[in-house]
Amino acid sequence: MVQALPAGYLFDPADPRAPTSEQWARMTPAERARIVDMLPAEVPLELMPPEGDAHRKAKRDALDALDGFFRRTARKIYLSSELAVFYPGEPRFAPDLLAVVDVEPHERMRWVVDHEGKGLDLVIEVHVAGSRTKDHQLNVDRYARLGIREYFLFDRARLRLHAYRLPAAQESDPSRPRAYQRIVPQAGRFASEVLGLDLLLDGTRLRFFAGNAPLEDADEMIARLGGMLDQVISHQEEAQRVAEELAAELDRERRLREEEQRLREEEQRLREEEQRLREEEQRLREETERQLEQARAEIERLKAR
Repeated sequence: MVQALPAGYLFDPADPRAPTSEQWARMTPAERARIVDMLPAEVPLELMPPEGDAHRKAKRDALDALDGFFRRTARKIYLSSELAVFYPGEPRFAPDLLAVVDVEPHERMRWVVDHEGKGLDLVIEVHVAGSRTKDHQLNVDRYARLGIREYFLFDRARLRLHAYRLPAAQESDPSRPRAYQRIVPQAGRFASEVLGLDLLLDGTRLRFFAGNAPLEDADEMIARLGGMLDQVISHQEEAQRVAEELAAELDRERRLREEEQRLREEEQRLREEEQRLREEEQRLREETERQLEQARAEIERLKAR
């Protein structure tokens, strides 16, 4: 049921659209908040038909790679996938992947252009099956008309990448009719001014490059970190083995030192015992000589009688 709302805005649940910019300007902040909450976050199946695992994986890999890269570089950029987007007075749409620069990357339920203060800067669509007209023709015209600066189309079925950008004059002057120009690849790479990255096809995959370094998706990062973890564990095990061998060697050296100390003490004890025996021998010799001297004296005394 169509609802009449402030500033002449009509809300049609069968075709929900954001207010025009003129209607939005006449609304109070409370009225605007109410309208934003009314706009649906879900997207009907006809706007986002399923295209199988290849379509899902291509979107996931691209979003993972970009999200990980921009979180590491701390660049302020909002990325999302299949988010309901509402331009003023326009039918809603949900790109496979979208990017908006210089906005807070917090979670959102929908993107309402007048509420956010700006439109999308980049859209990436992945075509696997279904209508080619939508991605190759309708979206090219529509995204240019809406002023979306760059549009990349990954034709997964034919393994082709198409790239479009608004000319600077059209981008800066909304009153001029807008039409995309194709981005010419250099050595197979398509440069994105919005992302500051290059895009290219690598077999069946869409790749992003920062200079000569490819951005990793989640699976690749997990595999790389898993390999690093395996190396760390291997190094830890090797370090543990070396530590155990070193501890055993130190224990052997300690036991040898203790044995050497025992032998030195035993040697000292034998020396002392030898010294005691010598002294005892000397005492006995002296005692014998004294007794012998006394015997001689007694004999002499007896002879003198």
